[in-house]
Amino acid sequence: MAEDNMTSSEVLRTDNHGAVRVLTMNRPDKLNALNTALLVALRDALASADQDDAVRALVLTGEGRGFSAGADLSEFRGEATPDQLKRNALRSSLMSGIQVMLRSLSKPVVAAVHGAAIGGGAAFAICCDMVVVGTNLKFGYPELKHHLTPTGVLTSLLKQVGPKAAFEMVSLGANFSADDVLRLGLANRVVAPEAVLPTAIEIAKAWTENDAAQLAATKNMFYRMTELSFEEGLALGKDVSAAMRARAAAK
Repeated sequence: MAEDNMTSSEVLRTDNHGAVRVLTMNRPDKLNALNTALLVALRDALASADQDDAVRALVLTGEGRGFSAGADLSEFRGEATPDQLKRNALRSSLMSGIQVMLRSLSKPVVAAVHGAAIGGGAAFAICCDMVVVGTNLKFGYPELKHHLTPTGVLTSLLKQVGPKAAFEMVSLGANFSADDVLRLGLANRVVAPEAVLPTAIEIAKAWTENDAAQLAATKNMFYRMTELSFEEGLALGKDVSAAMRARAAAK
């Protein structure tokens, strides 16, 4: 699969496939654990892609044996100094902000998930607009087993599965399979591990065939409607329809 161009940083690689930008978390020796450097790089790359008119869709994936093993717990170790407390606050802000960004970007994002998608890695995956998982998936929220409270990951889970399933996942900390996450509605496709990234890129390329403004309006409307009543959703649809007709007439 030829790449148009590629840029990289120490912790995040960026590949362009036409109008599709692939963001690859690049800490394979740590199973792409989310340290501060990776979180900052991912935040900046998402913001940059959203402002780049040449980018029409995004794929988020991980290098090596897994998508992401979640928080890099080594950054939590040591004495609770003022500097460490500031770093902890920054990591918390980045974790929350990236989950919001994945939903609020004007460009759609598909997660290409193989191997481990744990904790924060699981949260990032399910905050993407679509999710392709490999049959080798190990998905879960083990925060309590590490003596941590799942503060930064619970909201995205609760928004997408019922309360009983969500509580089971965070309170027992078990790993869930590809078939499990498909059954729970957290994934769109289950494919062989080697087909995960090509399938995600294929989905993203299909998105690029749509009108960019129409697709952006659809994504924005979609997530706003999830927070509205039935009547409010219909009213929002009417407003968006009128705005898009006015846009078309102005061309």
